[in-house]
Amino acid sequence: MPDSGASRPAALRFALPCDLGHVRNASRAVHQFLAEQGCSEEILSACDLALVEACNNAVQYAPESARSRPVVVEAICNPGRLEIRVTDHTRGFDWPEKIELPTPDSESGRGLFLIQSLMDSVIYLRGSGENTLVLRKSLSDEVPLNRSHQHLENDGLITGLLEEITSCYESLSAIFRYSADPNHAINLKKFAHRLLTDLAAVVGAEWFVFRSARDHSHIDVLTASESALDMGSIEYREGHSDTSFLEAQAAILRKTLWFDEQSTLAEADPIRLKPRARGLIYPVFVNDELLGTLAIGRNGKANAAPPIFTKSQANTIASFAQFLAIQIANARLHETSATARISARELEIAGSIQRSLLLKELPTLRGFELSAFCRSAEQVGGDFYDVLKLSEDTALFVIADVMGKGVLAAMFAAILRAVLRATPELNREPAALLARVNRLLFDELSEVDMFITAQLVFVDAKARKLIVGSAGHCPLLVADASGVKSLSPEGMPLGILPDTEFVRETVDLPEHCRVLLYTDGLTEATNAAGERFGQERLMEWIHHTRGPAGELQTNLANHLGTFQFKSSLNDDQTFLIITG
Repeated sequence: MPDSGASRPAALRFALPCDLGHVRNASRAVHQFLAEQGCSEEILSACDLALVEACNNAVQYAPESARSRPVVVEAICNPGRLEIRVTDHTRGFDWPEKIELPTPDSESGRGLFLIQSLMDSVIYLRGSGENTLVLRKSLSDEVPLNRSHQHLENDGLITGLLEEITSCYESLSAIFRYSADPNHAINLKKFAHRLLTDLAAVVGAEWFVFRSARDHSHIDVLTASESALDMGSIEYREGHSDTSFLEAQAAILRKTLWFDEQSTLAEADPIRLKPRARGLIYPVFVNDELLGTLAIGRNGKANAAPPIFTKSQANTIASFAQFLAIQIANARLHETSATARISARELEIAGSIQRSLLLKELPTLRGFELSAFCRSAEQVGGDFYDVLKLSEDTALFVIADVMGKGVLAAMFAAILRAVLRATPELNREPAALLARVNRLLFDELSEVDMFITAQLVFVDAKARKLIVGSAGHCPLLVADASGVKSLSPEGMPLGILPDTEFVRETVDLPEHCRVLLYTDGLTEATNAAGERFGQERLMEWIHHTRGPAGELQTNLANHLGTFQFKSSLNDDQTFLIITG
């Protein structure tokens, strides 16, 4: 508390927590104390800025071990002179003998130059673990001789420095406060409104509107300083009438647009709601993606002179807008699953690749009928099938499932198909062919932590035999009048180990048999109650269902669809049926 006794100077002393968020409160306390002692506005302003700079340095450069120790601030008013002391617990530094005027692009020295310029004298007392900065200011009407000439020369630069530092500290204080707020991700609209209300106070704005990008053509109001400014969505797609609006133009041009009462605005432009509006529109991009636009301004007065906002204020607006955009991006990431974040364009490409892998027409195999089915889930995956006709009586059947979704999975499916077709010498030996393919693809698959399950089946229709090789894939089912056989030769998925060995299994094909190759999208299909279709139900179906391959394909597809009624498809469903 100030001491105003007649025999002693008035004094104020308090401890400031080592936290940037408390610096402005310290400045206000000293400001009030000095005002009570009758200091002029000019002296109050100088002390305010010098103290904020000094306290900020005391907090910013404090080591972690000293963060719990407070910064001590003292203000003493003697007749004709005041003194402010800031005691910190930083490692300290050597105060330069002469503080030169910093260049405009200099990254250091500006704070010290500012303090030196504002005060009549500055003393820095460096100690062991504790340092004190002493700032002195004359209270007489005379301008001190040692700084009058320099003050006049550098008056414009100092004014700019004061303004910039004021904005910076107020901005930092607000952003630190919001970063520490654990609730801002809960209600993004309220968070944005509070943040931009503080921004308006910092830069002296009277209104604001923040629009967030809904898609690649619309921006919708997230928050506004008043409900009247919420005029709904703006479309910034080329050729639409809304593109004449300033906010749409800022989004399209990807640059800040300034406006004032002399600007020509479209008839329906929302900015026209504010009389003689003066301000700017800042488009916010994160990772080259439009997150939104911030329109902020003042209600212009007649014959108002520029600038609308100073350069420092414009930088502050940009900082707040970018900070808000990061919160929006983070909120979206938390709300959206990894698969849902795949862009529409990626899905389109992946779908195109996957469709290109599917045979438009299945080849014929003497004495047998063939049918195939592939139903994609919402997110395109890596399921595919292929039939390589080797002769009138022989063919190699392929079914595979690449782990993952999207473009990468579809590309590996295409690569696998190409490698299989480029190795004709091993088409009759599925196990050896899988070993060869694994060696060829291992480096690429392991590099991206992916693998492929695959099943190769060589069919000799004349000998009525088939040879099976499997790379961690679902069992092959062969059904006839006597029952159902399940074949699952040993073998790791492709891309797990570089030198995997695969086992082959051979089986005779009896008359009127049914063979099913499939992916795990069938057995792992779930109904509304969360129950899986399962291997047992699939074996029961093939045991009791007979007919041509085409009818069996339709029957199984319908059977799966009925089971999954009112339940979304969570994986691709692909299968091949051979009957004969």
